[in-house]
Amino acid sequence: MGTLTALDTIWMMVAAFLVFFMQPGFAMVETGFTRAKNSVNILMKNLMDLCVGALLFFLVGFGLMFGKDAGGFIGTDNFLVSLADSANTSNFAFWMFQVVFAATAATIVSGAVAERIKFKSYLIYTVFITALIYPVVGHWIWGGGWLQDLGMIDFAGSTVVHSVGGWSAMAGAIIIGPRFGKYNPDGTSNAIMGHNIPLAALGVFILWFGWYGFNAGSTLSGSSSAIATIAVTTTLAAASGAIGAMIFTWIKYKKPDASMILNGALAGLVGITAGCALVSPISSIIIGLICGVIVSEAIELFDKKFKIDDPVGAISVHGVCGFSGTIFVGLFAEEKYAALAGFEGVNGVFFGGGGRLLLAQFTGAISVFAWTSGLMLLVFFLMKKTTGLRVSRETELKGLDITEHGMEAYSGFQIFLND
Repeated sequence: MGTLTALDTIWMMVAAFLVFFMQPGFAMVETGFTRAKNSVNILMKNLMDLCVGALLFFLVGFGLMFGKDAGGFIGTDNFLVSLADSANTSNFAFWMFQVVFAATAATIVSGAVAERIKFKSYLIYTVFITALIYPVVGHWIWGGGWLQDLGMIDFAGSTVVHSVGGWSAMAGAIIIGPRFGKYNPDGTSNAIMGHNIPLAALGVFILWFGWYGFNAGSTLSGSSSAIATIAVTTTLAAASGAIGAMIFTWIKYKKPDASMILNGALAGLVGITAGCALVSPISSIIIGLICGVIVSEAIELFDKKFKIDDPVGAISVHGVCGFSGTIFVGLFAEEKYAALAGFEGVNGVFFGGGGRLLLAQFTGAISVFAWTSGLMLLVFFLMKKTTGLRVSRETELKGLDITEHGMEAYSGFQIFLND
């Protein structure tokens, strides 16, 4: 193994471990934003979608995503047999980096269907997203598929990872319906407060930290000149996303809403993910600020207008801001930054590039929305009609920890049935 190959392998491993650490970040955010009586259930979902997803991605998903292209739609080789070649350690490194991305896409859904989905149904859903839905999208954009040929650029996964997770979350939340007590007979919405905002804040910090592996690691090269630039744009977008959400909610609600500010930071991170290697630091600030406002409005829109109960704002953070971040590449990309990551001659509309890239970005974002939401609506609907999707009213009122797992997260504390 040459020096550069060794450096690239080490970099991919370090980045993969950082992205792996995002899994407990998601677990903490979702646990904090939901009620105490469902904490064990949240943690188990976030653990098991990683475990189930890793096996399925090893057996099937990786080959569908990065195997030999068939008509621009799907990969046809590089499944278990070819992957399990101990002599090809670079292939193992690449798989390790990609499997944690697959787990991230899967776990996004957990928060949107929290507090009312059957544990076994969540495990079944995980099989579909990691073995089929996510790998197909990944092939279209990263594996030599038709969107990559069209010129779409999603550097680290605003669409491949976050929109797939966000639109799957939307499908799940629509089919499973809102939590009991969320909406009144007249259609007005009741706030169901999370039980531990400090835990949610810790989760956001963990996610932000892991995001450096997510974005900078997508160079796949430890010697890439783009690594430092990506780290800077990632940081600035997250910071401005939180500030944008803070200012917006402070003006609109007369209070700086903590939960919305936390989601604002995540919105900035999701929004910059597609273009983190292609935009300037100034552009990343603008992208983050816009995403901070977008997520604040989207959360309220889904809650009050569409009556879709999303306890953690996953649809807005990952679906809406993932879509927006993908479009922003077509507006803000600059060749002098893009060239550092190997994209020659790439400019967005605002920098003289014309509309070709923007059209490719929009086509990709819409296509992934249609594929993911359409199939996941079908998957969740079929589960609802067969295995069952939602727990009983009594189970929901008691909490999923006791009823589904036979234990409490906070043993010795009184958990009220209407908590």
